[in-house]
Amino acid sequence: MASALHEVTPFLVILILIATLGPLQFGFHLAELNAPEDVITCQKKSISALQQLASLVITKSSSSDDVVDCIPMSRSDFAAISAVFTVGGLLGALTSGPFTSARGRKLPMQLTAAFYLLGSIVETSAGSVPTMIIGRFLTGVGAGASTVIVPLYISEVAPPTQRGFFGAFTQISINVGILFTQTLGFFLSYGSAWRWIMGTGVIIALAQGLGLALLPESPAWTASAKGDLTHARRVLQRIRGRVSNIDEEVESWGQGASKPTSEEEALLVSNESTSADASGLLTPSAGAQHSPRVHLGFLQVLRDPFTRPAIIAVVGIMFAQQLCGINSIIMYSVSLLKDLLPISSALLTIVISIINLGVTMAASPLPDRFGRKTCLLTSIMGQGTSSLALALAIHFDVKILSAIAVLFFVAFFAVGLGPVPFIMASELVGPEAVGATQSWALGASYVATFLVAYLFPIVNAALNDAFGGAGWVYFIFAGFALLWAAFVSGRVPETRGRKDADEVWGRTRRVD
Repeated sequence: MASALHEVTPFLVILILIATLGPLQFGFHLAELNAPEDVITCQKKSISALQQLASLVITKSSSSDDVVDCIPMSRSDFAAISAVFTVGGLLGALTSGPFTSARGRKLPMQLTAAFYLLGSIVETSAGSVPTMIIGRFLTGVGAGASTVIVPLYISEVAPPTQRGFFGAFTQISINVGILFTQTLGFFLSYGSAWRWIMGTGVIIALAQGLGLALLPESPAWTASAKGDLTHARRVLQRIRGRVSNIDEEVESWGQGASKPTSEEEALLVSNESTSADASGLLTPSAGAQHSPRVHLGFLQVLRDPFTRPAIIAVVGIMFAQQLCGINSIIMYSVSLLKDLLPISSALLTIVISIINLGVTMAASPLPDRFGRKTCLLTSIMGQGTSSLALALAIHFDVKILSAIAVLFFVAFFAVGLGPVPFIMASELVGPEAVGATQSWALGASYVATFLVAYLFPIVNAALNDAFGGAGWVYFIFAGFALLWAAFVSGRVPETRGRKDADEVWGRTRRVD
């Protein structure tokens, strides 16, 4: 335990916090239109109960004649603005995997900051539907790429025994972003003040871009892609601290990556003070080298018999993450739950987000303590049970049970289906396939998210009309939970405590 604590240095924590600004913006932009929808679309002048308080903070600059208060649009126009974010996300997810395999983790993260910045500027100044669509598409590209690259980076700099804990930071940061933007929406959903919500995205993107200048490149990528083992080892040692033993982890990078000779070690010590430039980056040295690995492409990982089972596993758990129904709550809680409690729907959505964030943080050590697969199965079965309870509660109009079922539904998601899928892609394959595998995973996630976002209100209304009453769709989600529990049991291996992908899948490769 003590050795594990030594590996968690302040530098490591700072790196992870900066990196997770990308997923934070994913959550921020995912939910930014939720509260101010009626104001943006000119349906209402205000939906904020605290407009007068907000007006004390937002001066006349928010109601200037140069600023359009709202953008007239139909429901289909607003649906297009909402959905184009997932289209951009899908493009970002599919293209960022091969790009990060070829160019590392740092440059792609910097490009996501640029997409977030440009998209947020366009959204903030938008005066028409097409302009807003362009802005949402750009932020979607940044979001899709961030959710591919950042979990990879975290898994490659975090200590092996704590990758589950730090891997949960991706989901935590997404929830922080959702909570933050919904809180802003509660105060700023009136007049043209909603533009301050979009403008906040500009500030976050600028902070991300500046912070990324401090990040070193991933040591694992440097070793596997560039073959510069000495430099990669020095970077990892700096991240983990001098007292941390990284020999076993370095050996997994490839032949010749073991502990340096005494001559090399002396060279590392003598160059320690000059190895970092002003921006905090470590410069490569002419130490031990090995031949760079050939990275597998998007289709190659599907054809390769060693990586195909991993693709099936990660795509399956990403579909499970969405098709168990979480976004029916996150995206439609305002209309679904508006009569359950005597508080405003906007405030109710904030309460749900707080619970989601709190449980995600509390459950972050569980994947490392009990295993990834155990957490996934617990989460799926818990959501399935909650779906069944919610379906019965809504159908029979038992309001208190509906509220309790929703809370448990969100809590069980945070235990496993929320954080674990972001960890698995980097643990089921070797470094040569991790970028393409992460693209498959996040591409599947965006496709599944689109299906739920688009089909849930349609299917929900159709079932309610066909059978009478409400809540029937949650019987479907309960059935999906049984299906995905069987899938995880049979097709997803445990990765906790495994040294590499071969050990995960229980195979031995010949070395001729």
